[in-house]
Amino acid sequence: MLSIGCVASEPSEAVEIYRYVDSKGRVHLTDRPPHNGYRLMQNVGKKLRMPRINFRDKDANRKRFAGKIAEVARQYRVPEELIHAVITVESAYDPNAVSRAGAVGLMQLMPATAKRYGVANRRDPSANLTGGIRYLKDLLLRFDSNLELALAGYNAGENAVEKFGNRVPPFAETQSYVRKVLELYSQQFAEPSDREQADT
Repeated sequence: MLSIGCVASEPSEAVEIYRYVDSKGRVHLTDRPPHNGYRLMQNVGKKLRMPRINFRDKDANRKRFAGKIAEVARQYRVPEELIHAVITVESAYDPNAVSRAGAVGLMQLMPATAKRYGVANRRDPSANLTGGIRYLKDLLLRFDSNLELALAGYNAGENAVEKFGNRVPPFAETQSYVRKVLELYSQQFAEPSDREQADT
């Protein structure tokens, strides 16, 4: 059984088709996925877009966006260090990063998440940061400041976390994601000598 939506995507992007298989084995197709369980299937009229991240400009972009990150972190009371950890894993500070699933920008927003937080252009760094940080804040509130669950929700969707009894879903990608972000987050509080040891 196929469920196909026909809502136009962002003008600057090719039409994207996302696929989701539910618990009963039914396949759903749409161009505007309602949750993060959907995966990019194809671009109509174009080859499948491969994930793209520019690691070369990571340090320069971190400095470039540090002021905006600090500003939005203060506004929504989310630890600045946590946001830096998330962005490092999500996009390596590349505002034009694109994932296999079709997530875009610094905070790797999916179309449904962007729409939910009023982000009209996911490639706009300021709007992308604001939308992503607001989503992260809502997840922290939803899961009582449990970092593991909030991060799992950011990666796999809050419904997936709740489906598995408010635990990190048993997805290798999500478990790896949570571990990487928490490691980066904790490293930012390490003493300089400890940080140097961890890097060697």
